[in-house]
Amino acid sequence: MTPETKHIVSELRHEFYCLFAAAMNVPVRIIGASYSSNSPIASWVDDRQRLNYVNVYAYTAPDEFIPFRPFILRLAINKSAGRVTIVKKGQECRGLNRVWDFELTLLPGEILDFLPWIVSLVQAYDKNSPSLLVPPPHPFELKVPTVGLFNEAWTQKAWLLAESATATLI
Repeated sequence: MTPETKHIVSELRHEFYCLFAAAMNVPVRIIGASYSSNSPIASWVDDRQRLNYVNVYAYTAPDEFIPFRPFILRLAINKSAGRVTIVKKGQECRGLNRVWDFELTLLPGEILDFLPWIVSLVQAYDKNSPSLLVPPPHPFELKVPTVGLFNEAWTQKAWLLAESATATLI
């Protein structure tokens, strides 16, 4: 990643986590060392006492070798739960939430728009509610896996950008 792109990801991640923490009705901790290869995450304990987390990172980004690579982010909830191994003191929980996960791939300019929808998604899941109270701010498509739940979505703009970048490489 270019230094400018790293800075943008860091700023968007920080802003998203702070706004996410303010919007949730439960305590949210933002953890992660800047010297770690893992990006910071925002974590919370749900009503069932399971540790959940959201991670924002660059899915693809320009770098010195491919400066025209598209800049696309991914917002992952409880994805790769094995990477969260430390429960901080004061976070009483029964372990990681391995029951559900979700990924949303989107453009940097879309991530903050999705904040209310993501909070609604997390709260709907926690309440075992089949409906979301907030409509998505941008059109997206659920990608159907061969096995499992519908847990991966791409905004239309991110999908088109990724597809056009792939087409130019062929």
